[in-house]
Amino acid sequence: MSFAYLTNVPLEQARSEYLWKLKENGFSTQFETVPVQKSYGRITSRAVYASINAPHYAASAMDGIALTARDSFGATETTPVTLRPDQFVAVDTGDPVPEGCDAVIMIEDIVKNDDGSVTIHAAAAPWQHIRQIGEDVCAGEMILPSFTEITPAAIGAMIAGGVLELEVIRKPVVGIIPTGDEIVPPCADPKPGDILEFNSSIFSAMLTAWGAEPKTYPIVPDRFDAIRDMLIKAVEECDMVILNAGSSAGRDDYSAEAVRKVGELVLHGIAIKPGKPAILGCRWEKPILGVPGYPVSGIIVIEELLRPLIDVWYGRESRTGSRTNARLTRPVVSGLKYQEFVRLRMGYVGNSLMASPLPRGSGVVSSFMKADGMLEVPQGKEGYTAGEAVRVRLLKERSQLKNTLVVIGSHDPLLDELADLIRRRDRRVFLSSSHVGSMGGIMAVRRGEAHAAGIHLLDTETGEYNRRYIRKYFPHGGVYLVRCVGRQQGLMLQRGNPLGLTCFADIARDGLRYVNRQKGSGTRILTDYLCQKEGVDPDRIYGYEREEVTHNAVAVQIAGGSADAGMGIYSAAKLYDLDFLPICVEEYDLLIPENVWTTGIVREMIRTLESREFRDRIEAMGGYTLDRPGEIIDVF
Repeated sequence: MSFAYLTNVPLEQARSEYLWKLKENGFSTQFETVPVQKSYGRITSRAVYASINAPHYAASAMDGIALTARDSFGATETTPVTLRPDQFVAVDTGDPVPEGCDAVIMIEDIVKNDDGSVTIHAAAAPWQHIRQIGEDVCAGEMILPSFTEITPAAIGAMIAGGVLELEVIRKPVVGIIPTGDEIVPPCADPKPGDILEFNSSIFSAMLTAWGAEPKTYPIVPDRFDAIRDMLIKAVEECDMVILNAGSSAGRDDYSAEAVRKVGELVLHGIAIKPGKPAILGCRWEKPILGVPGYPVSGIIVIEELLRPLIDVWYGRESRTGSRTNARLTRPVVSGLKYQEFVRLRMGYVGNSLMASPLPRGSGVVSSFMKADGMLEVPQGKEGYTAGEAVRVRLLKERSQLKNTLVVIGSHDPLLDELADLIRRRDRRVFLSSSHVGSMGGIMAVRRGEAHAAGIHLLDTETGEYNRRYIRKYFPHGGVYLVRCVGRQQGLMLQRGNPLGLTCFADIARDGLRYVNRQKGSGTRILTDYLCQKEGVDPDRIYGYEREEVTHNAVAVQIAGGSADAGMGIYSAAKLYDLDFLPICVEEYDLLIPENVWTTGIVREMIRTLESREFRDRIEAMGGYTLDRPGEIIDVF
């Protein structure tokens, strides 16, 4: 009786039907906890948050002297200032900044005198040449979202943030069963008729490259009971099984029958050449793949039918590196003496690949972990202007960048939570946020560089948020204003409010150290407005020009003791166990261009904003009000 394959379906159909069957049987990702030091290449199963600040102390960024900045005020080339030995402390790079000091002057910029004093010819700005607490990572900040591959830089960021172990997707164990009477282990002097068994070595290398853990079993002779028994053992010990050879129609080809006896034979015979005799089977939720004995056929079948299962296990797509053109959202300034490598956050907006430079500090390891691409600035070139087309090296797949939401604008920790929730809802979609302030976000949308901008700009004449600015910068319309959250803004204070601040105007007290947000941010605009309203002279506020780019960064300076107060949101104060003096509730909304409104990734963001999961996360953070997030407030 002649042999007939059970099926002869197209590859895509076979792959789809097989995956559907496995999922129906319960095929799913599994997790385990591992030390951070051994987590390279693994995939996070949930968001990872920092438990400590990095740096966890204010550190000198230069060799030189530490001092109180005010002692240097007035120093110029023509009016130098001499500091007594008790007015400064010699420090090396990395040393803790001594108590009472708030600036460092490089050793190259001082003149040592015989009496132990030093002379300086330029005033020091408060906090110059000091690595602030939390400059790299702030405690409580999300280091990695769910289902994200861990890079060497991410390991450094996690350790710096006090994370010592984390939950990751467990590597799937894939059993490899070589079969055949003529198959022998690799050796230097095979006998006539012996066939060296090297397929398992090929498959093991492929599996390792894909993130699986191969487990090769001893060679099984061509006997049905022996193949069946080994197959049962492998299925019990592994997550997936490759049964090598015996899938065709020869007299000693028992694989199909063994799969049928052990579990279920889903498909036998795929419309590909080579590789037609492939067997797709399972025992409950565990895949069993029978592959032909010819190496090329086996490789093709493994590549086309097992690799997709591993990708599904990890929730990822295959990746390859490449170079391409991108458009800069901000200028890149570089020195002439060096070839510089600039890390980039990237994503497609329309047909244009937008690239936002990340912080370039040598100690900011988190920027390397977040990078989607790399820009190489040649030696002798001063840099690039905003909007200029540049050649970049991709560190992420182009498909990922095309599924990346580019959000540029005001900072809020909810953006990290939103990114994580989007990833949990659809692992194909990513969110990349750059914190440049509300006005920076408006201009990015205006230039077509972002899918959305977080904004909270107060009209000081009407008390209304955002609309006047949108009408001014988008006179011809073309944008949506979407409701996000109301959030409590106020003064973040050291725990217990030791200075007894009772109102905003108290930040001008003598001896109080303030930390501010950057110019152009909505919080800075609000703070400037409150100064005007309360009759507070910013020049009287010590530290008013000391700027941080996120609410968490402001909070961590107060928690670390280098500042007494700063304007910010309640959720940041709560995260760092700070006191909070409420000032107002503001509207934090999203500005979205009309031409991206119907794209899949923007629609996914809106659906996430409207979800119960988003509401639960935001309410747990504290300091927010939610009134129909995701709803269109106005169309311009």
